[in-house]
Amino acid sequence: MLKSEKEKMLSGDYYLADDKELVMDRDYAKNLIFDFNNTRPSEKEKGREILRNLIHTKGSFHIEAPFYCDYGYNIEVGNNFYANHGCIILDVGKVQIGDNVLLAPNVQIYTAAHPTNPAERLTGKEFGESISIGDNVWIGGGAIICPGIKIGNNVTIGAGSVVTKDIPDNVIAAGNPCRVIREV
Repeated sequence: MLKSEKEKMLSGDYYLADDKELVMDRDYAKNLIFDFNNTRPSEKEKGREILRNLIHTKGSFHIEAPFYCDYGYNIEVGNNFYANHGCIILDVGKVQIGDNVLLAPNVQIYTAAHPTNPAERLTGKEFGESISIGDNVWIGGGAIICPGIKIGNNVTIGAGSVVTKDIPDNVIAAGNPCRVIREV
């Protein structure tokens, strides 16, 4: 049985993003994101309700506008989640975020990837690799989390870091590329 482009995307296989169903899904998400990003600061509950229709939440959460994502339905956040202004989550793959996670301004989480071979890339194929972020994690401003990364529990990622490899539990990590600085 042939997989749809959406099924390919969700399973991490190469897929074509210009597929009609995926374009509709992205447009749906973009409309909700537009509504969220244009709510008044005094309309916090209205903003949360819009986001509940976009992402999976397991408890209390707060996301500052502006916020951007591709689909929303691949994002799951735990209890007591906070994302500061300018958060971008490219969620063609699953993004699982634990409890008590803080994202500083302009954190970018990328599950989306493209072939490194130029001839393959020209075909328009893309793929995604899931990202997981554990409990009690603080990610500093401007950090970038690359596709396929797992960040453990009780981790601090320094501002401006580019996380290209998994980060174990109970550490402070920083740099480009991000590396463990010390245990906590």
